[in-house]
Amino acid sequence: MFLPLHDDTPLKVIRFQFVTLAIIILNVLIFLYTGPLGSDHILASAEGNFGLVPLQLLHPQTTTDPIAEPFTLISYLFLHGGWMHLIGNMLFMWVFADNIEDAYGYAGFAIFFLLCGVAGGLTHVFMMPNSDSPLIGASGAVSGVLAAYIVLFPRARIWVLPFFPVPIPLPAVLVLGFWFLLQVYHVAAARPGEDIAWWAHIGGFACGLTLTLILRKRLFFTPNGRI
Repeated sequence: MFLPLHDDTPLKVIRFQFVTLAIIILNVLIFLYTGPLGSDHILASAEGNFGLVPLQLLHPQTTTDPIAEPFTLISYLFLHGGWMHLIGNMLFMWVFADNIEDAYGYAGFAIFFLLCGVAGGLTHVFMMPNSDSPLIGASGAVSGVLAAYIVLFPRARIWVLPFFPVPIPLPAVLVLGFWFLLQVYHVAAARPGEDIAWWAHIGGFACGLTLTLILRKRLFFTPNGRI
């Protein structure tokens, strides 16, 4: 796998990626509370109450609070199971999400992020309807961000840290295209009981791709018109 470090796409409309930063800070604070600064009981309780459990969403009679189950399609995005899980998702957010926020605007990006997360969660639910394990992590929504980036900025240069410790610049279409092919491979090669929800990545990516292809001609607005 590889780690993205930086891109060369400047912001054109917004002055700063406030929504992206807010999402990252919220994820970090929740992780600290449910993880290092909390207890095993708090983490287990958070996953059980706010993680997305396919069996409970499709069969709410199996849970003690059926009214709250639809809310887990959003709340699961803000829980992470470990430092690497958190850092990986938030690093991809920091590198790529600022330009998508620039394109969609503050409110539009917040809605876009949540829609991709919901789509990723629903894809996981319908592909694994009998699972009673909670799905957690922002990967579904982040995957939608990556799809939007590859549509809007395919020629952008991304500095990545591949298998050797020397950053190299590569075109976004190559970096993110390779990332998506990895998700497809993992879906095909996944073993029963594997704890990474690859289908959520596919669903979030498909949502981000579809929304951005449909809306791309309406994006990039300034007070004086489209740039």
